[in-house]
Amino acid sequence: MTTATDEFRFRSIALPALLPAFLFAIGEGAVIPIIPAVASSLGASLAGAGFIAAMIVVGQLVGDIPSGVLVARIGERRAMILAGLIAIVAVLLAQFAVSAAMFGVAIFLLGLSAAVFALARQAFMTAYVPVRIRARALSTLGGAFRGGWFVGPFVGAAVIALTGTVQAAFWVQIVCAAAVTILLFFLPDPTADQAKPDAGEQLVHDESAGLFRTIWNNRGVLVRVGSGAGVVGALRASRMAILPLWAVSIGLPESTTALVIGIGAAADFALFYTSGQIMDRFGRLWSVVPSMVGMGLALIVLAFTHDLPGAEQWFIAVAIVMGVANGVGSGIIMTLSADLAPRQNPAPFLGAFRFTADAGAAAAPLAVSAIVAVASLSLATGLVGVVGIIGAGILVRNVPRYVPNRRAATAR
Repeated sequence: MTTATDEFRFRSIALPALLPAFLFAIGEGAVIPIIPAVASSLGASLAGAGFIAAMIVVGQLVGDIPSGVLVARIGERRAMILAGLIAIVAVLLAQFAVSAAMFGVAIFLLGLSAAVFALARQAFMTAYVPVRIRARALSTLGGAFRGGWFVGPFVGAAVIALTGTVQAAFWVQIVCAAAVTILLFFLPDPTADQAKPDAGEQLVHDESAGLFRTIWNNRGVLVRVGSGAGVVGALRASRMAILPLWAVSIGLPESTTALVIGIGAAADFALFYTSGQIMDRFGRLWSVVPSMVGMGLALIVLAFTHDLPGAEQWFIAVAIVMGVANGVGSGIIMTLSADLAPRQNPAPFLGAFRFTADAGAAAAPLAVSAIVAVASLSLATGLVGVVGIIGAGILVRNVPRYVPNRRAATAR
């Protein structure tokens, strides 16, 4: 039963956390589908366009450690404002880029801003939301972000169609980041009057401190379960890199690409709450295994459709299937990390687990661009799909060993 306190808390996070997350994600959702097309227009090869598209997740990985220290030093609200300003600078640089290298730097900075913003949101929720409703609040926050990713591609497609230029989609990110910055600047900080030390700032500081020592101390579980989470991150990042690249390679217009990716994001967004229900009722494996197998098989199928007469229709179908599969696995990385983290001092392990997953997310698009450079996009797509199937097997074997049976392996 929802109490008045619970309702108040959810209302109180709508403006300082949920709306900024939604707006920031709209901007990202508008920009990500067009990155390979813009890179190609600046002279990048298909492999080079894939490398530039990978810079956004590389930027997020690189930003994981300093963003934690930054949030702990200046606070969640100021860090989110700074992330918005960095995003504006990054997108202006991308908008007026005169070379593929300059454009790649801009996308890297956009990834850095996303890392700062994500850590600041997590810290804010930890500091302000009571423990008894924290999971629901974080799930709602994740839904706000996915909702923005759902809306963003459609807004970007509309702007491209109205202006006739693909670069116009960058103005969506600029407007959204500016709105986030202004909103947070004028809103009062809900955590400012707390007498106790800020738990959110302390959490992200603890996650960042001694990261590599924590990885070494927990190398057993991180190799076994963390590697599977890394494959989950790799599949998700590859999805956002391969689909726009594939659209460029088959000659799909940029506005159509954004619409198709938006439809896939809609399926993803629709299932974020269902994923949590599946995990809580049936176990973690019932969520993550269908998600990874679904995305893996979809990529393998896509790899054989490039030169077929109905290549566009196959692309649309695969994009939707991958959206559904990704939605079924919503929240699995955060859930597994919470299951595995020690109760006494969870923050260092949470940081190490997230870093492992982000490493997979950063490595996969780089590997895709390398394979495209020496072979073909079809081969890269098929190999990522095979890795996804292998990753599902890794988790099936190892999750029941480390996660309590009531949460992990009711699938047996």
